[in-house]
Amino acid sequence: MYIFKYNFIDWLISKGVETDSLDKKAVIELLKTVPSDIADVLKLRQQLAKSSVKKYQAMQNSVCADGRARGMFQFYGANRSGRWAGRIIQLQNLPQNHMTDLEDARDIVKSGDYELMNMLYDDVPDALSQLIRTAFIPKPGYKFCVSDFSAIEARVIAFLAKENWRMKVFKENGDIYCASASAMFHVPVEKHGVNGHLRQKGKIAELALGYGGSVGALTAMGALDMGLSEDELQPLVDSWRASNPNIVQFWWDVDSCVKTAIKQRTATETHGIRFVYQSGMLFIVLPSGRRLCYVKPKIGENKFGGESVTYEGVGTNKKWERIESYGPKFVENIVQAISRDILCHAMRTLSHCFIVGHVHDELIIETPMDADLNAICEQMGRTPDWITGLLLRADGYETSFYKKD
Repeated sequence: MYIFKYNFIDWLISKGVETDSLDKKAVIELLKTVPSDIADVLKLRQQLAKSSVKKYQAMQNSVCADGRARGMFQFYGANRSGRWAGRIIQLQNLPQNHMTDLEDARDIVKSGDYELMNMLYDDVPDALSQLIRTAFIPKPGYKFCVSDFSAIEARVIAFLAKENWRMKVFKENGDIYCASASAMFHVPVEKHGVNGHLRQKGKIAELALGYGGSVGALTAMGALDMGLSEDELQPLVDSWRASNPNIVQFWWDVDSCVKTAIKQRTATETHGIRFVYQSGMLFIVLPSGRRLCYVKPKIGENKFGGESVTYEGVGTNKKWERIESYGPKFVENIVQAISRDILCHAMRTLSHCFIVGHVHDELIIETPMDADLNAICEQMGRTPDWITGLLLRADGYETSFYKKD
């Protein structure tokens, strides 16, 4: 694979195209400037490089004699939040589907008519990639009821931080992206209505800035590709933080509690979350009673010369190492862990149903054809006793094959 990549870059250089990378973003930029014949080769390489279609092979290798795939969810696979981790086919990492003729495309693939597929779709690998979800089907005579929490992490962080204007939006079933843009720019914002163009800025801010992210987070989330200019990014960060002062304060209250607990070998508490130093470990006690654990925490110095918390764990390179963290990152762990516990509560509430899969905030349930989707969503949206006051909402859809609705 390395040799292929190196030779392909050499080939591009021989054609007068300078690049030192062939990652997704680099190729997208190259396609804007290179001649059409080189663009065709780059597009072909993009199609061949799609790793997602390899999931079909993973399905074939893992399917049991009864047509079902098992063992796809590792309990407590994410060691910071306790979420399940996807295994084998990786249900938590499937491409989304945006095709309007999803069912027709699926029927063509099932028929094995490659010529028709090639005639109707310019990018066959992309079509196959979008159809991966649809390979998961209920048993004959049954359907899938897919139910998921609406903006679960945004709801949890607003509840913990007591950001009341956000809680009001959720209580009224409003659009958090419009409401966020309205709070940031001090004008009414309606989807497809007045100042509707600001909703996109509200959305990118919500997705990138909730856990201390700044200009780099906005860029990583694709803000520049979505039409925002570099000059807009810092003002966007400032506007979001100014309109969410309680969330910002929550970050630094958690930061202070963590540092105090480590320095004084004691227990601290803020916003209903406890931080306990015990036996060389930092424990974060969640409202559910579950504990997050950080091994051998220490106070050090970060690259800016300020205080930093480090602990031992599995890092991004999958090796055991010392990891640096700070208030907003701990808040991210806390919010995702609470969201996980809420999903677990919903799974227990719906334990009478046959849950065949779950993805962070979503349950995939195989049900008889007469099952009531609304009843399932109502049960899933019940707030656990240990976090009374949190506003939850679950929505769903019925389908004869799994998809992203």
